[in-house]
Parts: sequence; C-alpha cells; structure tokens
Amino acid sequence: MGVVTRDDGWRVPDELWAKMEPLLPARPAHPLGCHNPRTPDRRAMDAIFLVLRTGMQWRALKATRLCGPSSAYRRYREWLAAGVFQEFWRQGLLMYDSLVGIAWDWLAADGAQGKAPLGGEKTGPNPTDRGKKGSKRSVLTDSRGVPVGLAVGGANTNDHKLLRQTIESICVPRPRPTRQQPQGLCLDAGYDYAEVWQVAESFGFTLHVKPRDYRTRAVERQAHKKARRWVVERTHSWHNRFRRILVRWEKREDTWLGMLHLACGVIAWFHGVLPK
Repeated sequence: MGVVTRDDGWRVPDELWAKMEPLLPARPAHPLGCHNPRTPDRRAMDAIFLVLRTGMQWRALKATRLCGPSSAYRRYREWLAAGVFQEFWRQGLLMYDSLVGIAWDWLAADGAQGKAPLGGEKTGPNPTDRGKKGSKRSVLTDSRGVPVGLAVGGANTNDHKLLRQTIESICVPRPRPTRQQPQGLCLDAGYDYAEVWQVAESFGFTLHVKPRDYRTRAVERQAHKKARRWVVERTHSWHNRFRRILVRWEKREDTWLGMLHLACGVIAWFHGVLPK
C-alpha cells in the first residue's frame, strides 16, 4: 500500500490530505511574545506519517526538513485530543461503505502481539518472547480485510478477553443481522470459550470457530461456506508495514491508539476508495 511518497521529503498524498485537513481543529491562539512561526499543518502531518511509517523516534525528525520533533509531537497530541485520528478512520469507513460497501456478511477477528520495549499502559509480559514487555492489538475486519473494530491490551491478555471490547469499538452503524442476512464471525480455535459464544450471541453473530467440537461443525454445515479467518491475518500484515505499530514505542495508551487509528484510517481510505 503506497501511503507516503518522497517528494523533497515525505509527504502525505494530496488525495489523502484533502480528507484529513477538514478534520483538524481550529488553530489555537499564538502565544504573546513568541516570534517563531507555527509549522504548517501539512508539514506536521507529513512528519507524523514519517514516524508512523518508519518507526523512527520523534527526536530523529531533527535530521529532516519537515518539522521539529517538539512541534510534531505537540501537534500529534493536540490532534489526538481532538479525536482527529479516530474520526479520520470513521470517515474512511463511511466513504468505503458508500462507494464499495462494508461486507458485513462475514467478519473476522484476531489478536497480534508486538514488542513494547518501553512498557507503559496496556502492556505485559509476552509469553512468546521470553516474557519481554509487549502489547496486543485485537482487530475486527469485514470480509475484505478492512478494519472496523480495534482494541488493545497487554501481550499476556488472551485474545478472547478482548473480543467484546473489539466489537463495541465499531465506529460506524452496523446493520442488524436477520435470518435472511446473517452475519458470520470467523475466529480461530483460541476463541473457543463459552464466554465467546455468549458474546457472539449477544451481538447477533453466527459464530464460525476453527473446529474443536460438534458445535462448530454444525455451524459449518449450516453456513455452507468456508471460514474467512485469513483476511484478518492479512490486515495485521498491513498494520505491520507501519513500523511504528510493529514495535510500540508509546508508553501512553492514548498515543498508541492514535497511531493505530491513523493506520486503520489509511487502510480504509485506500481500500478501493482512493487511487492505490
């Protein structure tokens, strides 16, 4: 996925910037006695994208001609507090739904673990990495792999414990499942717990879990379709191309979620909506 292009530095594509700029809050009053001009919003967003895409530290922005580290991080926190990145994701999903259509007939969810060397909120010992600090993101996608839900937890949090929170995070209207138009939820065997079956029932999903017992095999016969768990694995691969997500350097939960929301927004806007 081409997200940031090099043109005298890193730049957000014009088509994407046109969708982002209207979401930015009004510029705050300039402090009295300060003669330093405010960095243009476009350059600040370019710097944020550079951090997201490469995983570089904020202070490394000193070596670029985009934006100073303090200005870029301050603008990131300012826009994060205003809900810009989550709204960018929501608007992308709405546009995707209007032009392509969110494929609600089958959804898939799964968790992915990543390193979190600095620790912080919603981190924990990673059982697959010798107990080193790590974080987990739980993603819910439609049947094409576009993320519609997201939750985070420590690396030691079982995937099924984040399922309800992941479903509740869906930020666009979800049609109500009916007998004529059911909604399948595809999960791997790690979700085969009574709690998950209860969550799926409460949200009206037809659960499709990797077979462990007769319940799932009965669902497979009823659905007459194969599971689509692979799409969420591909979405995690898309996320990992944003190197700031592959290794988490944010200690705060909100700044971590901001990066994830921004990446989800980019995927939504580019998935069949903007030129690739």
